[in-house]
Amino acid sequence: MASNFLKSRQTRYTAYAGTYILVILGVLGAINFLANRYDKSYDSTSNKQFSLSDQTEKVVKNLNRDVTITYFDETTRFPQAKDLLDRYSAMSPKLHLEFVDPVKKPQQAKSAGYRRDLSILVDSGLRKEEAKSLTEEEVTGALIRSLKSGERNVCFVSAANEHSIGDEAPTGYSLMKQLLERDNYKTREINFKTAAPEAGKPLAIGQAPVAGAVEVPKDCLATVVGGPQLDYPQPIVDALKRYVEGGGHALFLLDNVLRIGRGEPTAENKALTDVLSSWGVTANKDLVLDLSGIGNMFGAGPEIPIILAYEASPITRPLARVPTAFPVPRSLDIKSGDKTKVDKLFGTTADSIAVNEVSASGAIDPKKGKKGPFTLGASGTYQGTNGRFVVVGTSQWTENRAMGSRTLGNRDLFMNMINWLTADEDLISIRPKSTEDRPLTMTAQKLNLVFWLSVIIFPLGVVGFGMATWWKRR
Repeated sequence: MASNFLKSRQTRYTAYAGTYILVILGVLGAINFLANRYDKSYDSTSNKQFSLSDQTEKVVKNLNRDVTITYFDETTRFPQAKDLLDRYSAMSPKLHLEFVDPVKKPQQAKSAGYRRDLSILVDSGLRKEEAKSLTEEEVTGALIRSLKSGERNVCFVSAANEHSIGDEAPTGYSLMKQLLERDNYKTREINFKTAAPEAGKPLAIGQAPVAGAVEVPKDCLATVVGGPQLDYPQPIVDALKRYVEGGGHALFLLDNVLRIGRGEPTAENKALTDVLSSWGVTANKDLVLDLSGIGNMFGAGPEIPIILAYEASPITRPLARVPTAFPVPRSLDIKSGDKTKVDKLFGTTADSIAVNEVSASGAIDPKKGKKGPFTLGASGTYQGTNGRFVVVGTSQWTENRAMGSRTLGNRDLFMNMINWLTADEDLISIRPKSTEDRPLTMTAQKLNLVFWLSVIIFPLGVVGFGMATWWKRR
């Protein structure tokens, strides 16, 4: 009986053990299958260094054709490239990767389009585009350029001392040019024809001379008016009016016209602002100050309102809680008209004021200010022709010093405006940013603390706990 009992119990244990092993193997197999099919990861870094941006996800997940990214380098360097490029291929079955060693496989490299100064090539079947470096900014830019075909020109008006896209100074617009060209837009400045004034008829102060009818070139997909400092002559204003009302797309960046400090104030540009008012956007002669104190977190004073909340517009929807800054802005009053539909994009909170006067020393009287909130940016559509326009009450928010900030979302907001104006809504998003180095800086005090904790206190604590346990069980 005892022998049968032992055999019976041994049989049960064997069955239980076998069942447990089969269950564990089944669970491990299921986990492995799901892991291969649904490749998921979590990026715990504060700046999401190992995650692809919203724009990259949007572009890759919406691919409607096969795209091949070819990486050329030594075989030993493939793992470094795979770390980034595998994240692209994991988002869409239409994106394929090829890794080619030009030394070991010269014929394959040659047929794939390799040359000595090339490391990454993106081929959508429409066109081949090069990424200049192994970064998300460059790879996604090359992917967009490969997918977008045809002439896509963004023109910058150069007639009244506007910001220049060739200016690399902190107040220039050269970074704007780089961002546009990365998304396959071509940029150029348009100089309206000028002529000397008529005999006996001097120009008004601050007015640039222009004679005869002028037109915005027809191949300008979008036109940027980047902070004119002088008054536009009527022919230029008429050309911009015809351009938008005829179905064109324009971004108007208007600077403050108050005298601030000792510098010369920006010209009022009445002819241009009258046209904008007829479309439903009135630019006020004031200076908006943010008194909420939010600017202190970014090292900005009240004269640079920081925006954290936006209206429900395709332009601003991806920017939820992304800060943008607008130096010395003027407020806008908006109202849809008979032929236009105007929407607010963003503005200040109730903790803001607008003043109409600033002393020579820069002092203001808050008691004389009008209470907020105020609109700082608006978009509009001209009915019938589908002309589009965006107006912002300052041009300084798109200068190099603002667009180069890693903390602010000014570059994303600007590019989203251009994407909306040119009907490239599929590109509206938060864009990839360059990798941010965050070195660990420690004082001598902190280094001493780390030494005592890691070398002395924690090891002695473990030894003490072990001895106490041994003594108790002895």
